[in-house]
Amino acid sequence: MLKITVPADEMWDEAKQEFVYGKSQTLMLEHSLVSISKWESKWCKPYLTDTEKSTEEIIDYIRCMTIGSNVDYKLYYRLSDKNIKEISNYINYPMTATTFREVENSNHIKGEQITAELIYYYMVALHIPFECEKWHLNKLITLIRVCSIKSQPPKKMSKSELARRNRELNAQRRSKLNSKG
Repeated sequence: MLKITVPADEMWDEAKQEFVYGKSQTLMLEHSLVSISKWESKWCKPYLTDTEKSTEEIIDYIRCMTIGSNVDYKLYYRLSDKNIKEISNYINYPMTATTFREVENSNHIKGEQITAELIYYYMVALHIPFECEKWHLNKLITLIRVCSIKSQPPKKMSKSELARRNRELNAQRRSKLNSKG
């Protein structure tokens, strides 16, 4: 969970022709599957893409990340550059010590574009409890990858590996039994 403070500011209200003073407020944010699902429900497109998002889409995702209610929508437009950078760093933080050897595009699983429903599918298929939907998204995706890797059946040996293993076993047996063949 990320806790950020939106600084107090002074703005000009065109309609009332007066200065309006916004007080400093704190937001509690969570980058999770729940947040992604809310955003995708509204925008009807995948959030986890490499395409640029408009300012409105970014602000709306921050709104979807907000824990709690009754937050004035104007507060999101008062976010400072420092707040936006802090939120971006939080979204990109791995939140786990687990690493993988191969480098691959994290926005695709087996060539599919990741959406909230696909992540829910993997959770069901891998028996991951739904409480995990509130975890930081990067941690959840890492858990899905680990479960997927660990649940794969053992690799079968190639013909050359099988022949090599049999040669080694035969050599061990010959030496143990003092035999030539």
